[in-house]
Amino acid sequence: MGHDMGTANAFRVETARAAQVVVRSLGRLEYGPAWQAMQAYTAVRGATGADELWVLEHPAVYTLGQAGRPEHLLAANDIPLVHCDRGGQITYHGPGQAVVYALIDLRRRSYGIRELVHRIEQAVIDLLGDFAVAGERRPGAPGVYVAGAKIAALGLRVRHGCTYHGVALNVDGDLAPFAAINPCGYPGLPVTRLLDLGITLSVVEAGARLAACLERRLA
Repeated sequence: MGHDMGTANAFRVETARAAQVVVRSLGRLEYGPAWQAMQAYTAVRGATGADELWVLEHPAVYTLGQAGRPEHLLAANDIPLVHCDRGGQITYHGPGQAVVYALIDLRRRSYGIRELVHRIEQAVIDLLGDFAVAGERRPGAPGVYVAGAKIAALGLRVRHGCTYHGVALNVDGDLAPFAAINPCGYPGLPVTRLLDLGITLSVVEAGARLAACLERRLA
């Protein structure tokens, strides 16, 4: 009987831990150090390491996913290109964009990577819906779109059952750098931002709102 109670208590502790998410607001960070920190946390977090959402903003950078094709960078400029280990093709990060990295242990949850992608997308759709803007998915092209224009890009990496990387939401930044790439590998794909949709949030406000929406959707 005592052993059974101990097992039940341990299960409740693990269930509670899995439901908890630590949200960290990290300000503006260079892409490389942020990526290395995600890898390091994933490597050492162990079975009881907290799931975390890192909310931040990057200086201007193009990132190319692990299976990305370099020809999707159409024109060289002074923005650096980083080859990284997330899924997906090329995208742009920069000032005026809210990034939320999702460091989630899927082994403790009742869903897999496809469902996590769906939930991250839904968090963006929820945020847009709060302002009466209809966000939508596109089959086979992860991310969120408004009237055919991409407003949020999404890419993840899974290692030992744990995810890192995440979602980038265009808030009020300059969209011109997207003209030098095929966004997410799609030639001519239009992009948009919250500001163009009449949503006047700061990057900090948008990041906090997105993290809160995502925290609810992860449960």
